[in-house]
Amino acid sequence: QVQLVESGGGFVQPGGSLRLSCAASRINFSNYGMAWYRQAPGKQRELVATVTSGGNTNYVDSVKGRFTISRDNAKKTMYLQMNSLKPEDTAVYYCNAVWVHLTYWGQGIQVTVSS
Repeated sequence: QVQLVESGGGFVQPGGSLRLSCAASRINFSNYGMAWYRQAPGKQRELVATVTSGGNTNYVDSVKGRFTISRDNAKKTMYLQMNSLKPEDTAVYYCNAVWVHLTYWGQGIQVTVSS
């Protein structure tokens, strides 16, 4: 079955950086549009960044200039480089893959930004 496995989360102080990875298996990764979502306690899940199969990217306004989404089709892996992290970036981050009517989610990984 399809698996999306996130890694790279953890605890960081404000202003710090983290790099999330999402490793995919058992999908034709290069066909899929990929995205990162996040969900903070008591809030709805929100879309953070997307990267299309062609490599086009888009970001929610709150992370523009700080986060960079990318993908390596040969490694079947998507990344989210997060710089200048703020406490409001604290959330569980989820990897998402979409192609036509198919959509898959990772299990989520915690990112905590605190002093």
